[in-house]
Amino acid sequence: MRKIIYICMIGIIALSFTACAGNTNSEMSPEECAQKYGSNVLKICNWGEYVGENVISDFEKKFGAKVIYEYCYSNEMMYTKLASGESYDIAVPSEYMIERLITEDMLQKLDKSLIPNEKNLLDNLKDPDYDPGNIYSIPYFWGNFGIVYNKNNVPKDDIEEKGYEILRDRRYKGRIYIYDLERDAFAIAFKELGYSINTESEKEINDAYNWLLDVNNTMDPAYVTDEVIDAMANGEKDIALMWGGDAAYVLSQNKDMCFCIPKQGTVLFFDAMVIPKNAENPKLAHEFINYILTYDASMDNSLTVGYASPNKKVFDELSGEGGKYYGNEAYIPRQGYYKDEVKHDNEVLRKKLSDLWIKVKSS
Repeated sequence: MRKIIYICMIGIIALSFTACAGNTNSEMSPEECAQKYGSNVLKICNWGEYVGENVISDFEKKFGAKVIYEYCYSNEMMYTKLASGESYDIAVPSEYMIERLITEDMLQKLDKSLIPNEKNLLDNLKDPDYDPGNIYSIPYFWGNFGIVYNKNNVPKDDIEEKGYEILRDRRYKGRIYIYDLERDAFAIAFKELGYSINTESEKEINDAYNWLLDVNNTMDPAYVTDEVIDAMANGEKDIALMWGGDAAYVLSQNKDMCFCIPKQGTVLFFDAMVIPKNAENPKLAHEFINYILTYDASMDNSLTVGYASPNKKVFDELSGEGGKYYGNEAYIPRQGYYKDEVKHDNEVLRKKLSDLWIKVKSS
């Protein structure tokens, strides 16, 4: 099961899901697919285990396609592969990386006549700041950042009062997980200190660096990626900084775990499907984007992965009474809170935080 937006792996794992040409459940044969779209092969770059259990195989059966699905470790890895000329028909970067790809003219404009299911999107996912009018991207998942904690060992009132400052509470030394990702780690420090996650102030960046140094040198945190999910589901530590979809999974597996979105503010994220400029099969890519927005594919995605669906009907059903995530406080992203922010692309900030994060972990 996909439980975290970032995967702990070195390199890329390529998975090929191939539809059987003789499968009587196929609505289109591979030959018909190739004739209609120019090729029956669709190459996707996405986060690890970030797709529904049957989404790829069902798409292959329906369209007679062969999907080559590659994992990426981070937005930066995805960017490096695209910038080096590697061809993908679909990529699923986050909002700040989409901004960069648009600025650098690395994406195709979408043909909305081929994506009629765009009408299924939640209203708040239409016309985003990072891509006004959804000209280049269509939302895939969305959510926010928060703290998962063991209610038996961490008092609710305490964590709600302290927020991110709980990471410096000596009672929990050695009992904390933090994502090994500089933008997310610094976002925690920026928010705790009352700064914007997109700040360019040298003083504020240095303040955040010193705050993280203190956490590193006094609290013995474990820096993790994918392994944090099963670890928290198994109750191995008391506190973890986690994305909402991952947290929703943990809460569904361990009733001792709770989720808190700190009052200091959080990071909102939006992962969206884009078609790179050098895509070899943009027609089939549009078909895949439209397919993901269907009820069945969107439901499979959220049930399998745990992140908030962009499909309004699916989102309402899963979070409503009787839904799988009804009462699961991590599934529904917080909306409209004035201190919450979205990351924006900033080359100077990106380089500074990368260098400082290395220093934090090596101190």
